[in-house]
Amino acid sequence: MSHITLDLTHTGPFIRPEEWAAIEPQAVAAAKLLDSRRGPGADFLGWLDLPVKYDRAELRRIKAAARRIQRQSQVLVVIGIGGSYLGAKAALEFCRPTPPLPPTWSRKKGPLQVCFAGTNLSGTYLQQLLDALGERDFSINVISKSGTTLEPAAAFRFLRHHLEARYGKEGARQRIYATTDRSRGALRTLADREGYETFVVPDDVGGRFSVLTAVGVLPLAAANVDVDALLRGAADARARYRTASLADNDALRYAAARNILYRKGKLIEMLVSYEPRLLYLAEWWKQLYGESEGKDGKGIFPASAQFTADLHSLGQYVQDGRRHLFETLVDIEMPQHDPALPPTDDDLDGLNYLAGKSMRFINEQALQGTLEAHVAGGVPNIRIGVPEASPYYLGHLFYFFEKACALSGYLLGVNPFDQPGVEAYKKNMFRLLKA
Repeated sequence: MSHITLDLTHTGPFIRPEEWAAIEPQAVAAAKLLDSRRGPGADFLGWLDLPVKYDRAELRRIKAAARRIQRQSQVLVVIGIGGSYLGAKAALEFCRPTPPLPPTWSRKKGPLQVCFAGTNLSGTYLQQLLDALGERDFSINVISKSGTTLEPAAAFRFLRHHLEARYGKEGARQRIYATTDRSRGALRTLADREGYETFVVPDDVGGRFSVLTAVGVLPLAAANVDVDALLRGAADARARYRTASLADNDALRYAAARNILYRKGKLIEMLVSYEPRLLYLAEWWKQLYGESEGKDGKGIFPASAQFTADLHSLGQYVQDGRRHLFETLVDIEMPQHDPALPPTDDDLDGLNYLAGKSMRFINEQALQGTLEAHVAGGVPNIRIGVPEASPYYLGHLFYFFEKACALSGYLLGVNPFDQPGVEAYKKNMFRLLKA
């Protein structure tokens, strides 16, 4: 089977051999520290072995719940914020991308639709969601370790009230699934009292590393994504990226390359792609790296762009602006669909020279031309090749980025598993709300 590849060719003009030699012992030390489970944040390393040590009995319960949700409902509303929704959203868009025209809603039973709430505090968004649900049967998967995070807690209040008004308390109880702490917290207390079926956010897995737990797996299973393949891809990635050798471990090489570029003033990393289905993978990646590395006055700022669309808005800056960024390109090598451009008789748009060429070919030339221009303009490029958009390769990619993130954080000299800075705005917000 093909595997995900890391191509550092286009960092060559920016990273000297002696810089690789200098960082190698640091990278090896970071890998050994992570594997020893004695480094900073060691209490949150459950994700390292999760692809092979997940709870099989819980996975069976998840699959049973997913089948029940499919029988019960036309819509599953997933309530969560940050790591409690971004992984599932990224996986759904990657494996089952939203079409340009959304499907027509109807009372007729069709494929389960998954939507998200609790990601903001907009009353307009919430009301539009309630209006869109209308008379459609729906279930809720509320995801929160504490149950007191403002955005999902507020959304859950509204949607639970809506569900109970529709089905009564007993009917609502059968349609609410809580993914939360094993034994404590407001949501755990409520779920136990009301009798909701519950799934566990492991104590040793932080939110941004939780996509392969029930946090991500239940919504994906309900949407008919092959979660066994997802976990198998992650398990193969775990085996592939275990070595502490810089030459043999692509996750370690990616982490090292990022840190070399950072030390040379490349303070912004843009995750770019040429397929819209990768939009939310970039959003998941931004939280993973931003929350893991952005502390102690350090860290690469994670940004993202969708090419070629953003070449028409950001391209000028990337090409000619301050030289403080680099790009990491995620490239799906075999598209799901590859139609050929048709000819026209008048050729008014001047594109007949491309008639018969596939859209993949055209997209690939845009990719290559842009890459060459940006590198020539002083922007290093890292390329990550993904053979195809399948659950297996997505599981592999999730684990690749998670492992590289942990290694990169240790190379940076921070604890990649805490997030002390996120509490500052919350304290101010609650002070103002309670005033």
